[in-house]
Amino acid sequence: MATTPQLQDRPRVLVVGGGYVGLYVALKLQKKIANAGGIVTVVDPLPYMTYQPFLPEVAGGNIEARHAVVSHRQHLKQTELIQGRVTSIDHVNRKAVVAPADGGENFEVPYFDVVLAAGAITRTFPIKGLADKGIGLKTIEEAVALRNKLLERIEVASTMTDPAARARALTFVVVGGGFAGIECITEMEDLARAAVRNNPRVKQEEVRFVLVEAMGRIMPEVTAQQADWVVEHLRSRGIEVLLNTSLDSAEGTLKLINLPDKSPAQEFEADTLVWTAGVQANPMVRSTDFPLEPRGRVRVLPDLRISGDEGIVENAWAAGDIAAVPDLTSKGLPDGTCVPNAQHALRQAKRLAKNLWASRWDKPLTDYKHKNLGAVAGFGEWKGVANINLLGRIGLKGAPAWLAHRGYHGMAMPTFERKFRVILNWIIGFFAGRDTTQLLDLDNPRGAFVSAATPAPKPAAAPAAVPAGGSGSTAAAAPKETVAANAK
Repeated sequence: MATTPQLQDRPRVLVVGGGYVGLYVALKLQKKIANAGGIVTVVDPLPYMTYQPFLPEVAGGNIEARHAVVSHRQHLKQTELIQGRVTSIDHVNRKAVVAPADGGENFEVPYFDVVLAAGAITRTFPIKGLADKGIGLKTIEEAVALRNKLLERIEVASTMTDPAARARALTFVVVGGGFAGIECITEMEDLARAAVRNNPRVKQEEVRFVLVEAMGRIMPEVTAQQADWVVEHLRSRGIEVLLNTSLDSAEGTLKLINLPDKSPAQEFEADTLVWTAGVQANPMVRSTDFPLEPRGRVRVLPDLRISGDEGIVENAWAAGDIAAVPDLTSKGLPDGTCVPNAQHALRQAKRLAKNLWASRWDKPLTDYKHKNLGAVAGFGEWKGVANINLLGRIGLKGAPAWLAHRGYHGMAMPTFERKFRVILNWIIGFFAGRDTTQLLDLDNPRGAFVSAATPAPKPAAAPAAVPAGGSGSTAAAAPKETVAANAK
């Protein structure tokens, strides 16, 4: 195990993960812990927190990718930052093993308190071809890649003459009818319309969007009536909505099946397959000695302390998607825990930070309880749906819902600096329109330089032409002086 002399030798609050929970716990505790002689340490493979509700807008070209993330180094000035992954935790001995992001040797990090905030990862199923052909929408890199691929496929298809290849390039499939899937396919459809308007070689009716959902309805966070309206809205835009349908294979052609009898549904080709069919708790918790519940989340009390059958685990905390936090409002999941969303994660983080600090001074802890404010979703410019719980339930759709969506998420975006950048993006887009600029070769940025720095092969010498007169030609008989002058 490698030594780490760079780490500060101070009582440590180790925060595993730098997402919603990790960022806010560090923001709220870093100054207090430092003044008390300790240090907050955040371990995450990425140097930033991603505001995931903005990923569809990044994919749709409404928000600059860098503005949908929050830099750890810029905003966590009094926090010790380690770029890497926690591979295991031995809480009995208060040690965590970290694998650095640069691929170096693992090392141990001692701690006094630990906060599990590693969030969730995309949940997939063993579908043939999915790993090779699909892309998720959980990271900023995926959102940027998806945007560029859509624009690239439309541009490439515009010069294709093979009808089958052209149809395959212009077919975009999204699997998953939750908030992420609906917002993703609608933003993509808006972006495609803008791109087609700028390309006279492609007609809008050639572009095909397909939404595949295994359940009998979409968006369980809104009412059934609102969900039905959303389906009608999608179909009015030419988006095919296939309910009670599942992806059976992505090898070669996409094969869909009807549920629950698993009979064949449709089979077609598509170059773009987006998977948004759910998330699961980060599997790193399986390499710890903390108690887990059946879904793989850490078991916690309402005050966010980790607790199992043998009682409370001292100095161990968890929140967000990785934790099974009891929902004291009885409005959560069927198992009585909070819905895994950004709204809960941000508020749980603030409560966790307060409780952890209170525990240092033996003060009473407060249970996490938050009434869901509702749900808002944007479907492209001036389109959306919202279910707001303020003075009773207020259902919105269309432009009012879209404004509610942007208003809520604009305020919820962490840090004033990032709020300002995002809102500025929206203002510019209002006047200048959606950005449809395609960025090429992001996966090979050195390609142009390597090509320029590689000497071109010398052209082969052309064979000497033999004049009609053979060896007795005028050129062959010319004086040496004439040949020399011509050579000059």
